Amino acid sequence: MRPASPLRRILPPIIAVALFFLAWEVGCLVLGVDEFILPRPSVAVAAYFQWQAAIWPNALQTLFTTLVGLALAVVTGTLIGALIGYSALLYDALYPLLIAFNSIPKAALVPVFVIWFGVGTLPAILIAFLISFFPIAVNVATGIATVEPELRDVLRSLGASKFDLFVKVGFPRAMPYFFASLKVAVTLAFVGSVVAELGASNRGIGNMMVIASSRFDVPLVFAGLIVVALMGIALYAAFALLERRIVNWAYR
Repeated sequence: MRPASPLRRILPPIIAVALFFLAWEVGCLVLGVDEFILPRPSVAVAAYFQWQAAIWPNALQTLFTTLVGLALAVVTGTLIGALIGYSALLYDALYPLLIAFNSIPKAALVPVFVIWFGVGTLPAILIAFLISFFPIAVNVATGIATVEPELRDVLRSLGASKFDLFVKVGFPRAMPYFFASLKVAVTLAFVGSVVAELGASNRGIGNMMVIASSRFDVPLVFAGLIVVALMGIALYAAFALLERRIVNWAYR
């Protein structure tokens, strides 16, 4: 099968996004929705241009906490995922703990982190880390643990050790799973940062949205949401491009 051209891959999402915003704009106009309830996209964009000097320092703060939290999640999630994928004993021992830990609502941890570390950047980094750690660890572990038994048997018969199987087969096999989880984790990291900033930071898009809400400036709230969405799309596209470069062999 011939790979799709770049235009063939880019055009459909652009058209889908354009149709979404067009339906939003027309729907608000036709139904007469008040800007206080749901501002039209054109109103949110106008608010962005009016407040862009204030939006971008907060957006860069959110981007910073997101990337630092995601980097911590990549390192820790890959390490723990490799360990529990390598050892069946560790898999059985740690997996229930990971499930239990992931079941805790991360928003409930924000006040705890405020008590421990105070209001600022650190709670947002920790929430971004905690919310994006789990998918990376689980996917890396799954990729390593699901190497076909027949392949293991063949390689062992040729003299490969368990460590050789892990390094030369299991870890490369886990790379497509890793990049798939990375694209999910980056969006979750943004969610974690903004949730933490809503009540535990004096900077960032979340904090700006709280201030805008207190002034009933709903278009500015939506302008902040659109900026976060655009940053999420940009990072998702960057990781998708990286995935294509590194594990292109996994796709036909």
